[in-house]
Parts: sequence; structure tokens; C-alpha cells
Amino acid sequence: MSTYSHVTVGASSMNRAMRFYDAALAPLGLVRKRTARIAIAYAPTDFSGVNAPFWVVRPLDGAAASAGNGLTVAFDAPTRAAVDGFHAAALAAGATDEGAPGLRTHYHPDYYGAYVRDLDGNKLCAVCHCAAD
Repeated sequence: MSTYSHVTVGASSMNRAMRFYDAALAPLGLVRKRTARIAIAYAPTDFSGVNAPFWVVRPLDGAAASAGNGLTVAFDAPTRAAVDGFHAAALAAGATDEGAPGLRTHYHPDYYGAYVRDLDGNKLCAVCHCAAD
């Protein structure tokens, strides 16, 4: 059993969000699985489940998307190189840097992560929990 069903973040422009997330998540092996007028779903290439684990949505209440204070969506990266790739791709796609790739030993000795804010201000992280290659 997995820990969660899915995570969603809000977006003001679905087309802009789609371009950003297509680029930023590719180094992590996540691809767009569904595209709708109000939602975009991402999952691993080989995902065969019912509900994709990550969604970008237009807020259902019609209000502008806003980032949650204290909320971080952290993607599990298979390697430290994937963390580096995520960070570079996200910045190239318009993200704001919130922490360059590197060890965060205050979490644990092998925590290698990078942080960005997407185009709507949502805080994203890619993290590899493995020792150096």
C-alpha cells in the first residue's frame, strides 16, 4: 500500500504549467499521462495505476491559484544526477531557485535535494536518499 493517493498543485495557466512540468519532471522519469482543460496528470512512464500520483489543476473554486505556505511537493529521484537534471530543467523552464542541488545532512547523511518554485509559486523538491554513486 502506498502512503498517499495523489498530490495536486494549483496553476493559473494550464498551458504554461504543462510546458513547465513536462520539462521539469522529465529528468525524474515522470511524464504527462492525461491532459484536460482543467487538469494535467503526471506519473512514471510505466505507471499502470488508476490515478496518477501528481496532478496540476485549475482551482475548482475559480479563484486564482496560490501556493500553500509550508507546503512542499517532494519527488523521489533515483539518482543525484536526476536531482541535478530536475533543478536545471526547472530553472530553464522558468522556475525560481529555492536551493541548489546538494546534501542536506540536517535531514540525514545521504539526503541530496534541490528546491524550486514553479510558475505559480508552488515549492517543489527533487530528492535522492541514496549514497553517492
